[in-house]
Amino acid sequence: MAARAMWKADLALGELRVPVKLYAAVRDAKVHFRLLHAADHAPVKQQMVDPETEQPVPSEAIKKAVAVDRGVYVVLTDEEQAALAPKPSRLISVEQVVAADVVDERWFDRPYYLGPDGDDEGYFALAEALKKREALGVAHWVLRNKRYVGALHAGDGYLLLETLRHAQEIVEVGAVAPSANRAPDKREIALAEQLIGALEDRFDPDEFRDEYQVELKGFIAAKAKGKVVRFPKAPARQREESLVASLQASLKSRRKEASHGRRA
Repeated sequence: MAARAMWKADLALGELRVPVKLYAAVRDAKVHFRLLHAADHAPVKQQMVDPETEQPVPSEAIKKAVAVDRGVYVVLTDEEQAALAPKPSRLISVEQVVAADVVDERWFDRPYYLGPDGDDEGYFALAEALKKREALGVAHWVLRNKRYVGALHAGDGYLLLETLRHAQEIVEVGAVAPSANRAPDKREIALAEQLIGALEDRFDPDEFRDEYQVELKGFIAAKAKGKVVRFPKAPARQREESLVASLQASLKSRRKEASHGRRA
């Protein structure tokens, strides 16, 4: 089934305008649970309740607020929220272009596809230019009352737009408390390098899947048919070993797997 565009906009670089359509590049494949009343399996619903009176509060009597201190709130009216919201726009503005390798992976958030919407020549020319220069454009846009910053780059001949996290969302590595343990010795580093070398392989994304979701969907399908599914016992927790012993065991296991693979 053909993908459905989420939004239409103009991609702007200086005076250039390229009409585009925005498509989701990832989809939600998770199982979503419903809450039921155990007695009759009727779906239940959540209500906003006053904690003192335990009575439901109607939506028109509910306001948004931010806690600025213990028990102290700043309440925003609907008019104030509307005034603070970014103005709607149909423009994805690229204000600068940077080398693709200068943006750390931690900054990338959610990917989208941009498809052409009438000006194929301009669209594919831009995609090819970004690919050749190994560059990405830093883009800004407003969608559904929210401002976004993102990275525009080329992939497989098309344009991709990935939202970027804001600076205040990134936790610098220096904020992580340093370990009080000793540094690894040369033998441990050598064994770790051997293990990494033994694990080196080609990357095939089709091999990776959410095993929990697969098992959950299989269990639900079986239970819907009235089947009884028995779960295996959880393995006993193994005692902790030294780093060297763990690395040696991992190498031995990997070599054994590789040997069996060659025989097959």
